[in-house]
Amino acid sequence: MSSICILTDSAAQFPQLGFSGKNDIRVIPYDIEFNGQIYPEGKDFHTSDLPAAAHGKNIPRLLAPSTARFQEIFLSLGQHYHDVVAILTSAALTPAYDNAYKAMEATRGRVKVTLIDSQITSVGLGLLVQTAAEIVARGQSLADVERIVRSLIPHTYMMLCTPGMSYLQHAGFVDQGQVFVSEMMGLLPIFTLEEGRLSSVEKVRNNRALADFMQEFICEFDGLDHIALLQSSPSMTHEAHLLREHAQSYFPQTPFSELTISPPLATLIGPRSLGLVVIEKP
Repeated sequence: MSSICILTDSAAQFPQLGFSGKNDIRVIPYDIEFNGQIYPEGKDFHTSDLPAAAHGKNIPRLLAPSTARFQEIFLSLGQHYHDVVAILTSAALTPAYDNAYKAMEATRGRVKVTLIDSQITSVGLGLLVQTAAEIVARGQSLADVERIVRSLIPHTYMMLCTPGMSYLQHAGFVDQGQVFVSEMMGLLPIFTLEEGRLSSVEKVRNNRALADFMQEFICEFDGLDHIALLQSSPSMTHEAHLLREHAQSYFPQTPFSELTISPPLATLIGPRSLGLVVIEKP
């Protein structure tokens, strides 16, 4: 029986395909419901399939893994691993963490599960999971994995901008009044994740102002371990180029990744959203 397995959900995005410990990572998927059809595990569904705005009857919905599904995977992993460390998308964004907690309680005594609310999603979640896997690959203990990952969570930041807030409204993150005002004035709302919750920080009028705001955000830090840009679909090529140049001039030794927003996150906040994730040097 192997030592430690890292479990995460399919909202996690990894900047690099190969890293040590990857074989001990397992992913529990979200389903997606759209146009009256459920796409199990998000198969055959792409970010580009989503409409620009979530209006009408066929609103895209992200379906979190159920408590029963978590119980099933916990018990299955418990047959092969001494410990399971589940690092999941922020509990404030989807029910996945709460469902996992119920499953952990139901399987207590049969499998050892350590549950961590990452307070983030997407690339931020992927980087935390990657760190945990690398710690396991070095032969360090379960206590080391939990201590280091939890210490990184307050230093992992995420900024998001979505041109239309209809997706956020249907996900329950903003109210209809906020959507009406932003769309009527043609504003681009910017949010950060504060302790896992979306918090409005600014509204800008165009993509260039958005790029400037993100550049200023990066400059607030003295040192960064990683910078990741989440591109919208379709991508904002010019703004991404400006941000990459700025980040690499300010932090030339810091890895810079570019990824397209994943279907789970796009289903929550919209496919035309732009995101920025940074990990601060402890």
